[in-house]
Amino acid sequence: MIWVDQIIQGILLGGYYALIACGLSFMYGVMRIINLAHGSFAVLAAFGLWELASRFGISPFLGLLLVLPLLAASGWVLQRAVLERAARSGALVPLLSTFGLAILIDNLLFEGYGADTRSLAPFIDTLSYDSWTLTDDISIGKLAALIFAASVMLLGGLQLFLTYTQTGRAIRATAADPDTVGLVGIDARRINATATAIAMVTTGLAGAFLAMRTTFTPYAGAPQLIFAFEAAVIGGAGSLWGTLGGGILLGVAQSLGAEINPRGFLIAGHLVFFLALFARLWTRRLSA
Repeated sequence: MIWVDQIIQGILLGGYYALIACGLSFMYGVMRIINLAHGSFAVLAAFGLWELASRFGISPFLGLLLVLPLLAASGWVLQRAVLERAARSGALVPLLSTFGLAILIDNLLFEGYGADTRSLAPFIDTLSYDSWTLTDDISIGKLAALIFAASVMLLGGLQLFLTYTQTGRAIRATAADPDTVGLVGIDARRINATATAIAMVTTGLAGAFLAMRTTFTPYAGAPQLIFAFEAAVIGGAGSLWGTLGGGILLGVAQSLGAEINPRGFLIAGHLVFFLALFARLWTRRLSA
């Protein structure tokens, strides 16, 4: 039963990984850009919610109504002012631009808040530690279940948005052929900015749950970027449901690795990532 519990906990953890990977995978699927500031923006959202909760007593869930629109606006500006111009100079320049932006965000947060750890757990009452007991050996955390449900709903909602709305279909068309969509009246610049704004909203939501489930510091963005990248690659970058599957595989691998050896948590996840990466490279080589 211990292994069953570890698998269940891994699946729930995978919901968070899918959530943090959603925006990264979405941006790559539309614009073929990997945003290296992705984790830093998640931490920025976490600090924004912490500031609202600690200074003004605003619930983190209500604080999302203020933080997410600001992140959407920052995503729009990021695309128009940085990524759009950087992409004209080749694939490497957007990577360098977002890497520099990540360093800027991290150091500004460190300058403003120092190295102390913070958490939103004190502001969500008992949700951070309450659980449902299924058996003597198996229990499910309410926050973990909420995060998993939010991940499925977000990914499912995005899929429906891309399939059934005019803007969603325009995003899919731009992702398929950005050079010729203008022939059918689609403004690729506006669509790319909209897609980046959507990605930033998902990143902000992930940052909120990061702050609720654990502690965070100004430099917590880099590990979140690694987890997001691994989940996206395992599931297939650009695939929404694949991102969920990749997050679950990563979470289960880490959970089982921790059960085998306390130091195996990260190692098992990295191993699954490299196996998935090599499998994709080998498959592409055979099909070439």
